[in-house]
Amino acid sequence: MAGPSLRPHVHWAQRHRELYLRVELSDVQNPDIAITDNVLHFKAQGHGAKGDNIYEFQIEFLEPVEPKPVCRVTQRQLNITVQKKGSNWWERLTKQEKRPLFLAPDFDRWLDESDAEMELKEKEEEKINKMKIESRVPKDPFKHLKKGYLIMYNLVQFLGFSWIFVNMTVRLFILGKDSFYDTFHSIADMMYFCQTLALMEVMNSLIGLVKSPLLPAVLQVFGRNFILFVVLGSLEEMHSKPVVFFVFYFWSIIELFRYPYYMLSCIGIEWKPLTWLRYTAWIPLYPLGGLAEAVCIVQSIPIFSETGKFSLGLPNPLNVTIQFSFLLQISLIALVLGLSINYHHLYKQRKQHLGPKKRKMK
Repeated sequence: MAGPSLRPHVHWAQRHRELYLRVELSDVQNPDIAITDNVLHFKAQGHGAKGDNIYEFQIEFLEPVEPKPVCRVTQRQLNITVQKKGSNWWERLTKQEKRPLFLAPDFDRWLDESDAEMELKEKEEEKINKMKIESRVPKDPFKHLKKGYLIMYNLVQFLGFSWIFVNMTVRLFILGKDSFYDTFHSIADMMYFCQTLALMEVMNSLIGLVKSPLLPAVLQVFGRNFILFVVLGSLEEMHSKPVVFFVFYFWSIIELFRYPYYMLSCIGIEWKPLTWLRYTAWIPLYPLGGLAEAVCIVQSIPIFSETGKFSLGLPNPLNVTIQFSFLLQISLIALVLGLSINYHHLYKQRKQHLGPKKRKMK
């Protein structure tokens, strides 16, 4: 059973427009705070000077205040902010001249009237300077058009890759391993559309429409399109390879998190689970996707060597043929380098978005 109600230690400070109350209670539960008839009523369960108990107090303010206090509970204390109805300096907090024993000045926030006026003046000057700076920055007449374009682009890409993922998943459950062998014939048209549209990501970065660096976008878009259009699309023998399933599947899973994250970012919305998935799912999926792409290249090398497709024969007197299969072997090195660059870029982004926030020093 809880003990009798007690009064906690309360520290206060003021500015011309606000009052600050710091209630020395930790582990506060069920705080009941209200202002009626210019009297603050406080009651809460918490751990104070007399241990874990119910603490309460009342303060009748010297002058009129707004009836809606703002409360912020932390693990060690409870902070209350009360707005004054008039912008003036009070000689004391309470209507009664004698200060209550539980009430004391908050010297961490305490300012005298002249210091508070100076602080208020500095804030007003800062606000005016900010407005002047903003007025000098030319407004972009196409801002809403650009935002609308980015939202639509990310939405279309999300829907396209969602269709690919759902289609492949359903076929896998129905057909089992047999779905591996006709993935290209079932999915390629939509993948062609999505990866062709992805060229806009390079353009968006190039013209500064998005803040993403250009190099990672170029490596990902052109690397994927090389696999899709050259390695897979140009060789009918590759269409029935099971590795096509894994390449398309890993690509689509990554985009299920990336495009909706960017779409919501365009309208200033951050959903934390989606942010975590966006900057975490790539850790296993990028190496798996890169491995599947490498397998595609390795399996295509004998076919390109046999057919001589895309090989370049130099004229006499050199009489030398540059085998495209040799260039594919070099592309394996480029694939590893590109993957490491993108991995490093995404690691930095993950650290920026999910890492511990640095506290500002006062």
